[in-house]
Amino acid sequence: MEFDQQNLIVRLCSKGMELEGQGNFPEAFKLFQDAWNQATTDFEKFTAAHYLARHQGTAAHKLKWDEIALAFALRIENSEIKGTLPSLYLNIGKCFEDLKDFDQANKNYQLANSFVAFLPEDGYGNMIKSGIKKALERISHFY
Repeated sequence: MEFDQQNLIVRLCSKGMELEGQGNFPEAFKLFQDAWNQATTDFEKFTAAHYLARHQGTAAHKLKWDEIALAFALRIENSEIKGTLPSLYLNIGKCFEDLKDFDQANKNYQLANSFVAFLPEDGYGNMIKSGIKKALERISHFY
């Protein structure tokens, strides 16, 4: 999915990612929070929520923001958004796994797997595919 660098929310999140890379997590979090507070479209809300989820202190709080990101992603009427769904469902599944809700974890890992065809054939796509495979293997002993 292409992100318009002219969009204020995309710029805030890009700057936040730069700060993450520099290890400045408090300032990155502030930018992601600013992005959320200023977001007006489903795409902007999805983007900001996705990055806010990464900065939550507990699995329950991360799950809340990942689910918010997913809800906004599902409202976007652009087929390219389907390429983000494997990662979103993988993140949600991991939260449920961390919370020891293995049924919900499995459900979300299966949903992630159902959208892998929309992933790009590159390093990112391969990383997400590998993450889904490992997640399903990790919880397979519960089934």
